[in-house]
Amino acid sequence: MKKIIALALLAFPALAQKASDALPRPKLVVGIVVDQMRYDYLYRYWSKYPAGGFKRLLGEGFSYESCHYNYVPTYTGPGHASVYTGTTPAVHGIIGNNWFERETGKDTYVTDDKTVQPLGGTVAAGQMSPRHMLSTTITDELRLATNFQAKTIGVSMKDRGSILPAGHSATAAYWYDGTNGAFISSTFYQPDLPEWVKKFNAAGHAVAYLTKPWNTLLPIAQYTESSPDDVAWEAAFKGEAKPVFPHDLPVLAAGAPAAVQQVLKNAGDTKNPQPPTQNLDLIRSTPFGNSLTTDFALEILRQEQMGQRGITDFLAVSFSSTDYVGHQFGPNSIEAEDTYLRLDRELARLFDALDKQVGKGQALVFLTADHAAAHAVGFSNAHRLPGGGVGPAVMRDSVQSALVRQYGPGQWVLSYENQQVYLNRQLLKKKNIELGKAQQDVAAALLTLPGVTQSLTALDLQRAHWSEGLGMYQENGFYAPRSGDVLTVLAPSWLEAYSFPVVKGTTHGSAGAYDTHVPLLFWGWGVKHGESSAPARIVDIAPTIAQFLHIQEPSGCSGTPLRDVLGR
Repeated sequence: MKKIIALALLAFPALAQKASDALPRPKLVVGIVVDQMRYDYLYRYWSKYPAGGFKRLLGEGFSYESCHYNYVPTYTGPGHASVYTGTTPAVHGIIGNNWFERETGKDTYVTDDKTVQPLGGTVAAGQMSPRHMLSTTITDELRLATNFQAKTIGVSMKDRGSILPAGHSATAAYWYDGTNGAFISSTFYQPDLPEWVKKFNAAGHAVAYLTKPWNTLLPIAQYTESSPDDVAWEAAFKGEAKPVFPHDLPVLAAGAPAAVQQVLKNAGDTKNPQPPTQNLDLIRSTPFGNSLTTDFALEILRQEQMGQRGITDFLAVSFSSTDYVGHQFGPNSIEAEDTYLRLDRELARLFDALDKQVGKGQALVFLTADHAAAHAVGFSNAHRLPGGGVGPAVMRDSVQSALVRQYGPGQWVLSYENQQVYLNRQLLKKKNIELGKAQQDVAAALLTLPGVTQSLTALDLQRAHWSEGLGMYQENGFYAPRSGDVLTVLAPSWLEAYSFPVVKGTTHGSAGAYDTHVPLLFWGWGVKHGESSAPARIVDIAPTIAQFLHIQEPSGCSGTPLRDVLGR
């Protein structure tokens, strides 16, 4: 057969020319973002990872060992936007998961869009789109380069983890609604959910995962990389006396509304009915949220024939349960370790499916994180390490009190979001107080508070330029129409503690390496094995993928292609 093809190409040179003109591209690009994954998780649990997940990526792919975010705040919304737009919040406009809108006088959510309607879920969960994001994404650029023939689909337990990567022109984006245990979408993408999605939801996958307790994958005595199971700085699930294994998920998710009873009925087993569940949102805070995400991602591959249609497609997968578990228990918990050991197996399941359905070496995969995380304050204090916590409400009220003492009665502070103070500019104008003076007074007041090491005014950021250091991080995260009047910098390992004054679990958001240093791995099509210790920035991912695909980088891109992995 090969000889016949060769003779045909010799006899008809035009055919040979046509074959040689085919642009080499992977059949599928898979972007994986692990929510709140510290770089050191790649190696902390190394001895317990089997061969098919992280070890396969590191053993066959290319690793950038010094990849960092280059802005603050390091949150989920900005992180996903920066990975896929190749730029910082100063350009793409996603300055946080929430921010204060001066036009409306209210907070807004990163993917909120009241102009669209939910598909398959509640109004609160489903009125979502990428309308706040000001730049195109690498997924948008693939759609443009293929005259919208490429499919680009996002999936995540979090709406922002699916919507922002999928882009403005996405084929689809799906996220989880805990009120009914379903993957949902909005009319921004399509008029109705595909039948295969409805069938998947009706099967009751989320319900099934919550019918068994969460116990450790390995014998608990083997979790020697983590703190003891019962420590004061971990937060228990609602209904638990202590944050310890086993976590009795059926009990914690007890009671069943009519909608869930119908899901159970549709799921099938009438002889051995599953225990009723009500709190289907609970799955987010367990490793089984990642399992459910993998289940749905594999169904997307099958049903949408991703990478199997003769054109390059793009699947954006964000694993979110790592973030929920990390916030609740902290990076040194047995829960966090168990979640990553289980995630490793989910990755292996995904990679095996790519081999079988797309072909070995035919998919280009990258894996990174939207941010990392600090150690829990209690953990640091127990080991005589620096660290502390301060509540956002304390920050806001302290500044408000200082301004009342200086300027007199009035609501001087409208909001404190993303470690930023939003001043009442109308009141300042009414009282003939210059905005610049008020910002300086707020900056001075903030510096008197515990844990605050620096405060920058919006005017300072707009009048100066920093190419490195904390100023650079603040400048790259600042977008004037949405950012606050004064930006705060906390001391290393100090957190915004929402459970203040008793600090449970951990969070992220700073310019510290514990928040900015994340893994960056490339694997599959066109990737040679290797690693680099050269500095890499998260904004370099999108232009690197653009180079692999020979397409335009996103419209706001400020990153540069990573030459080592490209082999150029």
